[in-house]
Amino acid sequence: MAEIVLGMWTSHGPTLSTTPEQWLLRVAADKRNAHPFRGEIYDFDALVTLRKDEGLAEASSLAERERRSASCQRAIAEMADRFAAAKVDIAVIMGNDQRELFLEDVTPAVTIYLGDTIWDQPATEEQAARMPPGIHEAEWGHSPPERREYPALPELGTEVCRQLVPQGWDLAVSKRLPEPVGHWSSGAPHSLGFIYRQIMRDRVVPNLPVIINTFFPPNQPTARRCFDLGRAIGQVIRGWDKDLRVAVFGSGGMSHFVIDEAFDRKFFEALRTRDIETLCAIEDRHLQSGTSELKTWIAAAGVLFDTDLTGDVVGYEACYRSEAGTGTANGFVAWQ
Repeated sequence: MAEIVLGMWTSHGPTLSTTPEQWLLRVAADKRNAHPFRGEIYDFDALVTLRKDEGLAEASSLAERERRSASCQRAIAEMADRFAAAKVDIAVIMGNDQRELFLEDVTPAVTIYLGDTIWDQPATEEQAARMPPGIHEAEWGHSPPERREYPALPELGTEVCRQLVPQGWDLAVSKRLPEPVGHWSSGAPHSLGFIYRQIMRDRVVPNLPVIINTFFPPNQPTARRCFDLGRAIGQVIRGWDKDLRVAVFGSGGMSHFVIDEAFDRKFFEALRTRDIETLCAIEDRHLQSGTSELKTWIAAAGVLFDTDLTGDVVGYEACYRSEAGTGTANGFVAWQ
């Protein structure tokens, strides 16, 4: 039977693939946008006022950005070293899509990728010109320098569908990615590409992408639904009649685009103690915008809580870029 030997939760955002100076490229967008934070919506100036006593000007200084960036890079290296040492045969990646694959014509809640391979490539010049500031600069961290085809796991994906659909799971499936004709993005979404490039270090094992719509209302699966999805997929993996070593990833998070360190600490504690109810009880109003990506972590927890694996936090840094508390909190957890 297949054996789950490694579990990893990792952030994947642009702060991990840009310089501390480049983090500020996103501040102009921060000042334009409205931001969910602790269940409410705030503009930038309101956040500055709300958080004026938290010392965020110092936390977002260049010296702090440099320190926190270096700490994140050490954590990524540790995660990649542990992945290599585990010598896994295959991986299951709980990821999300941010209009990289699915546009407004159709947005599935959950998609199982059934292609034989999954490709990725850098953006064209036209695509790069359409990206917001600070996004194209991070591309090297999740896209290869030229088009590459990575091995996928259609056999396992088909088995997931065969078992879960009769249980009442309405799963979308995809056998190929859209080509970049009239599409702003190319290839695998960055939730997958970050794993391929920075955790697997381009030595990509056959993998099953599970794409969850965390970002876009109104059909975002709830936290509990994501956990139950992971638990169901975990049962399929463990019952699969293959002598294979399996890694399971949750790719995304942590709190962003407004950082909430207290929320992140509570989330870490729920993972450490296998506290299912705390994870499943997180309301959707707290899992919007970038923080919504933690639903991929919750899905991975659904798989991993039913194993004997143990571990803890490899690294955590609240990577602030403004006095409003905007930025990305980057977290890394490994169970073995």
